[in-house]
Amino acid sequence: MTVTELASVQGKEHPDTLFSHFLLSLAALCNDSILQVTGKGKHSSVTATGEPTEKALIMAAYHVDLLKPKLDSTNPRIFEIPFDSTRKLMTTVHNYPSGMIRSITKGAFDVLVNKCTHIYQNGKQVPMTKVHLHSINKLNQSMAERALRVIAVAYKDLPSETVLHKNTSKSSEQMSDYLETGLTLVGLIGMIDPPREEASDAVLTCQLAGIKPVMITGDHISTACAIAKELGIMTADDLAMTGQELSLIDQDTLIEKIPRYRVFARVSPEHKVRIVKAFQARGEVVAMTGDGVNDAPALKAADIGCAMGITGTDVAKNAADMILTDDNFATIVSAVKEGRGIYDNIKKAIHFLLSCNIGEIITIFVAILLGLPSPLLAVQLLWVNLVTDSLPAISLGVEPAAKDIMKKKPIPPDKGMFADGLVFKIIIEGILIGFLSLLAFIIGIRVYDAGSISDTVLRHGSTVQIAANITPYIGRTMAFAVLSLSQLFHSFNMRSEHSIARIGLFSNIKLLLSFIVCSFLQVIVISYKPLAEIFKVVPLTAAQWSVVLVLSFMPIVVVELQKGKK
Repeated sequence: MTVTELASVQGKEHPDTLFSHFLLSLAALCNDSILQVTGKGKHSSVTATGEPTEKALIMAAYHVDLLKPKLDSTNPRIFEIPFDSTRKLMTTVHNYPSGMIRSITKGAFDVLVNKCTHIYQNGKQVPMTKVHLHSINKLNQSMAERALRVIAVAYKDLPSETVLHKNTSKSSEQMSDYLETGLTLVGLIGMIDPPREEASDAVLTCQLAGIKPVMITGDHISTACAIAKELGIMTADDLAMTGQELSLIDQDTLIEKIPRYRVFARVSPEHKVRIVKAFQARGEVVAMTGDGVNDAPALKAADIGCAMGITGTDVAKNAADMILTDDNFATIVSAVKEGRGIYDNIKKAIHFLLSCNIGEIITIFVAILLGLPSPLLAVQLLWVNLVTDSLPAISLGVEPAAKDIMKKKPIPPDKGMFADGLVFKIIIEGILIGFLSLLAFIIGIRVYDAGSISDTVLRHGSTVQIAANITPYIGRTMAFAVLSLSQLFHSFNMRSEHSIARIGLFSNIKLLLSFIVCSFLQVIVISYKPLAEIFKVVPLTAAQWSVVLVLSFMPIVVVELQKGKK
């Protein structure tokens, strides 16, 4: 936040004029930020701590050689009414060296101007006329339309005995009524907090992702609209509403009209909660950002409360579900992308594991129905589940988020993970893997095992029965290989709704390495004699491996054809 403009009732003022020095000195006194200057001359460094708006004010004063520590020591504060988001004002009372007691008030122009009866002009207090009021209103509007946050500054000289004795015993409300009426308006201070370069892109990404950014601010409505239009939050068809207008409508009306509004200005904490609840009443999932104590109720009411980690108060952080360590809106968008990627990867892993397990069930179950011997042994199924299922599933869990993931609409909270035909896909793919494994088993029996056991084969219609004392080693080995390798190939289908050729084979190196490692282990188990004996398999010939590879690759072919039809 940086001060860029100072103005009196007569118009824009240069920072080095007596008027500007007077205006900035008042703003620096009515201020809770702390200025620290270390070193001297060219080697000096300045740091300001506190709320961004107040830091900007004391830094502007510093640049015209008005140091807040010196101002505070010369004009000590003897009383204060802290800033309140309902009043939108802050007041401090100071004891000047001359013995004069001066009350200084700063805050929202449209609130403060109504408490002023005089205006500071040419170094004097003069009664505020309609001409003055028109001029200062025009200045405020002009500054607000240029996306400047406008702070008005006023003062009131008080009898010391009244403030120090009689009125200090009054309630805060009574003190506010006393100190914040009959003020002399000094001028306006315009400051700007330029949106970060990535903010506009983040807003556009939100809109493409079906997320509706809404600005809720304490700024003037013209300032808020100017910034919202600059960021792309607000278009010509969108509306803005002030807190005063919001107070005049009931909650049902707000729920009905709220989709048309993109900016809410000059709002109170109660208004923020009403806005959150209105969106929720329409079935929306609401994320709310905030940094102040007054934001805590809305942060708590929102589905996801996001507190600022740098400028946020402890109260806001405790009320929030998430804390932004860099106070950057674009980080929220990145978090949404990351969250969508994680959700998709969970679905991919579940999809992969369930379809593969259904394939194993189909292989065993259909073989029993056909009267075939078990195509797989328990140790072989254990190998498939522990080795060829696990590594690809883990690799799918770290699949990079799809490039178009932020172009998809949000998933409704009540929508199940298995919606949109996922159950059907899992079953069909499981059946495909199961029948491919079973086909490899039957080919192995009839083509390769049949030569040694042809006299024991009995055919009954389409059912093939093998004598109990004959073991179909080749058929079982081929079924074992196809079941494992087809699942490994199938893992590439799970990566995206788009074709493998489109997303690239090497965009998930971990999955590719998993495929290579698991395939190598599968070949070793079959080809290395000590392991082959443990798993009850036999080495396969080149022709048999060719059949295995063709059948194992079929899930890629079938799913790619299905993706091509979309």
